[in-house]
Amino acid sequence: MTTSIRDLRKWKSEGKKFTMLTAYDYTTARWLDRASIPVLLVGDSLGMTMLGYPDTLSVTMDDMIRHAGAVVRGAPNALVIGDLPFMAYHASAEDAIRNAGRFLQEARVQAVKMEGGGRVIEYTRQLAAMGIPVMAHLGLTPTFVNQFGGYRVQGRSDEAAEQILNDAKALEEAGVFAVVLEGIPSTLGERVTKALAIPTIGIGAGPHCDAQVLVIQDVLGLTPDHVAKFVRQYAKLGDAIEAAARQFDQDVRDGAFPTPEHEYSAR
Repeated sequence: MTTSIRDLRKWKSEGKKFTMLTAYDYTTARWLDRASIPVLLVGDSLGMTMLGYPDTLSVTMDDMIRHAGAVVRGAPNALVIGDLPFMAYHASAEDAIRNAGRFLQEARVQAVKMEGGGRVIEYTRQLAAMGIPVMAHLGLTPTFVNQFGGYRVQGRSDEAAEQILNDAKALEEAGVFAVVLEGIPSTLGERVTKALAIPTIGIGAGPHCDAQVLVIQDVLGLTPDHVAKFVRQYAKLGDAIEAAARQFDQDVRDGAFPTPEHEYSAR
């Protein structure tokens, strides 16, 4: 049975922890669906993980829709959420409505995610009124990287912590079904989680959130560069890929592949 947003709220009320992972392609989505991961986020982090950009700012709606559609086709049992990228909703509510609608109509995701508070709170209210489920994202929000001066922990001062808590409450009131909390002190993650009836999904926000999310490349050990402090690598597939590619290259040059078992006969 496909996971729904009602399931997430039910799990929160029952004290049942759950997981979310990013996915950007059909094949990975198939494996994560087989692993019974209930929620998949097609994050704008695909800018770095799939497209090689230095940040998320160059990702377009067309990029997101193409990748999100592949994930939806690969994971029929998961709740798939599309991440609205930079400038997809920053200019106006009309942009937010149009692009969120494209996500649901063209990619067939079940919900969208938007970063930040401020005007996003009113945009959320309008989207929810139109039947478009919204996941919020507070704390270290990657599209604000230039304003933050880099990827820095947020909410450390009393004032900043209160702003995040107040934004979370306002977003809940506006209709979001969950809030991602990224890169904040664990004590603040606990405060926000206790203050909300909707689930919090942490990434570098401590153990008290209702759920945890990581980027799939980080989980699988596929990230070749810096790995954040909050990441646990559950596999080392990058090393395995390099070893397999080297062995294939060696076998071809030595004439060890292909062998008769890999050949077709004339009849």
